[in-house]
Amino acid sequence: MPSADPLQEIEALREQLDAWNYRYYVLDEPSVPDAEYDRCMQRLLQLEAQHPDSQRTDSPSQRVGGEPLQQFNQVSHEVPMLSLENAFSAEDMQQFNRRLLDRLGDGTASLEYACEPKLDGIAVSLLYRDGVLQRGATRGDGTTGEDITHNVRTIRSIPLRLRGEGFPRLLEVRGEIYMPKAGFEQLNNRARERGEKTFVNPRNAAAGSLRQLDARITASRPLEMCCYSVGLVEGGVLPDRQAGVLAKLREWGLRINPESKVVQGVEACNDYFDDLAERRNSLAYDIDGIVFKVNALALQERLGFVSRAPRWAIARKFPAQEEITRLLDVEFQVGRTGAITPVARLEPVFVGGVTVSNATLHNSDEIERLGIRIGDSVIVRRAGDVIPQVVSVVLEKRPDNARTIQFPTRCPVCQSAIEREEGEAAWRCMGGLVCGAQQKAAIKHFVSRRAMDIDGLGDKLVEQLVDEGLVQNVAGLYALSKEQLLNLDRMGEKSADNLLAALEASKQTTLPRFIFALGIREVGEATALGLARHFGNWSELAAATEAQLLQVDDVGPVVADHLRQFFDSEASMGVVRALQAAGVNWPDIERLPQQDLPLAGQIWVVTGKLESLTRDEAKARLQALGAKVAGSVSAKTTCLVAGPGAGSKLAKANELGVEVADEQALQSLLAAHGVDI
Repeated sequence: MPSADPLQEIEALREQLDAWNYRYYVLDEPSVPDAEYDRCMQRLLQLEAQHPDSQRTDSPSQRVGGEPLQQFNQVSHEVPMLSLENAFSAEDMQQFNRRLLDRLGDGTASLEYACEPKLDGIAVSLLYRDGVLQRGATRGDGTTGEDITHNVRTIRSIPLRLRGEGFPRLLEVRGEIYMPKAGFEQLNNRARERGEKTFVNPRNAAAGSLRQLDARITASRPLEMCCYSVGLVEGGVLPDRQAGVLAKLREWGLRINPESKVVQGVEACNDYFDDLAERRNSLAYDIDGIVFKVNALALQERLGFVSRAPRWAIARKFPAQEEITRLLDVEFQVGRTGAITPVARLEPVFVGGVTVSNATLHNSDEIERLGIRIGDSVIVRRAGDVIPQVVSVVLEKRPDNARTIQFPTRCPVCQSAIEREEGEAAWRCMGGLVCGAQQKAAIKHFVSRRAMDIDGLGDKLVEQLVDEGLVQNVAGLYALSKEQLLNLDRMGEKSADNLLAALEASKQTTLPRFIFALGIREVGEATALGLARHFGNWSELAAATEAQLLQVDDVGPVVADHLRQFFDSEASMGVVRALQAAGVNWPDIERLPQQDLPLAGQIWVVTGKLESLTRDEAKARLQALGAKVAGSVSAKTTCLVAGPGAGSKLAKANELGVEVADEQALQSLLAAHGVDI
């Protein structure tokens, strides 16, 4: 939205960014791609830097965080932020409702309640003066909190300026700052990759993020806020219902929880609780209960307060999700991808509504980080259907006979070598074709369309074959008899004949497909094709040294090591020999050095949605033809493949005059050079 007047453009950009923030964070209706938002933000930052007199504290550009504070200042709440009484059962709710009716004593038979999920986050207060955010503060002890204005400014679901009109001159908004589950997992994964300490749960992560003196750290954390009430109000009138107040806050640009609801009577409150309890695990954020408030503000005023809590509200809590128990032993499980996971065997404990006797310890780094030993007392957390995990050790309860946990040096299932790639947390078994724990995944990959393409051998049938003991590895597929297949559930004579015919047809394959079908780690279609073209036949490939493997484009030290481990494994090569003995064969192919490939030296980019293959598959096929596939368009780009939904990359390609091809053109190119589509 360029303008001849930079000040007008600045104001237009601010309004546009605020509108996009409102649609994204309040209405949950994203209206533009992230790239477009970022482009406008960069333009605003550029203009504000050129015109420093135009800068305002409520500009969207002020969310990035400034210089670190030396300390947090104290804030006195003009209206105390009180806590709530708790209920733990439907009976507790009945008693709460009865107390209210008795206190009102005017013949009221049923009360209207505003119901809201109780977010597991940090309670905060936001003070707006004339619609502009002036201050953010923690709840603290309810009377005094800490000034965290510099941090709340970085949270995009908190408006720096209220939208619309009609808001009070002075408005204090109260709500919960929390971290969504997905953001929490990403934050901890990044910490693990860097070898840093992880957060115990999303609430601790949110609290730690708000306690940063450097707001730039807070700005990097995936925090959000939902509002649930107001405190100080001067110079304005609000609706006379709790639900009406929340609706008005939403109009003014503040986020409220979409699960909020108004119900009539205590039985409806219990129904609401049961419904949210059942759906709790599918929510994008943690909740630890439900808050019920008398909806009419006039009745709230009549009911008043007791001690440090309002009489007219209560929080019904879910069962505890953290408990303390004892670590009895640690076993090591091998997953379908070969990842070795330590599993804690626990003294059974009731957590979050179920009895827990096992919990994940993730990996060897997590064992080291926790400093955990067998015999320790540990805190176990369970979040819904998520696998329970050990989150900390109670060191003061460590017994004298606590034992160090020894991580295995070979696969616990097949005794193959284990390996951990640089930058990865997990150790993995390298016996992919022969490891019992990985056999189903290995077979499913082997029979897939891009590999051996065995029609009729779907995932469920593979699992049935393995579970019935009919197939131990991929070579066993070619020994199946019609009689064995007919004994399987839901397998008719025609299906059995078709499957045997598909198995027979798959014996005639190509060297690249066969290499890819073996499922060697990090060897995708493009790498398999590069290996086949470089060596021409299986014998030379299997005998190649690491130095010779490294001469193949797209093969680095890690891939070369995986290949050599496979070729050096007698068990893996025994499966290959069994496949060849069963009749699986392929012709040798003409050697073709990388520099002779048709797209060698070219740079391609793929964007938008493709119909016939995924973008990763398109990338692999272009690489197989020698192209380098980049993630962004530049003046050096040879061609952009653009499917429906192509956005900023297509615009940039047009701007730079880069050639643009559609999916049909890509298919024609691949077919012309004999690459499978």
